[in-house]
Amino acid sequence: MSDLEPPPPTSSSDFPPPPAPPAPPYGGHPPPRPSPYGPPGGPRLSGDQERTWASAAHWGALVASVVALAFLGPLVVLLVKGDESVWVRRQAVESLNFQLTVLVYGLVSLVLCLVLIGFLLLLVLGLAWLVLTILGAVRAANGDDFRYPLTIRMVS
Repeated sequence: MSDLEPPPPTSSSDFPPPPAPPAPPYGGHPPPRPSPYGPPGGPRLSGDQERTWASAAHWGALVASVVALAFLGPLVVLLVKGDESVWVRRQAVESLNFQLTVLVYGLVSLVLCLVLIGFLLLLVLGLAWLVLTILGAVRAANGDDFRYPLTIRMVS
């Protein structure tokens, strides 16, 4: 055989079969594959940073209410720091749910202004919103879990 001649053809029986995939663990589900984007959750926050960001989820609603969109404050905190701390995420979701609930209650109260009871409801709702939002910010700054009363849980 010379160096210029091609090697003789081989059949598929000349090669060993590929190895079988490993059997799944007990329960029948394969183990989860690692994420190609790095570890889940990203960097973690310290205790002081957690309290600051959780409090910001509540008082951010007060700041965002200047443009009549109080839900933007907690939404920004949820999107920016929600992946870094479970507690910050829980407080941001709680505040976001409350702000959306107040928005719904406010729209219902506006409709009820046609029968005059809506004016009283708007006054009570505005006062309750202010007091509860400040209370939530203070409690979160102290490291306490805060749950708003009469809140519709739309976001989880």
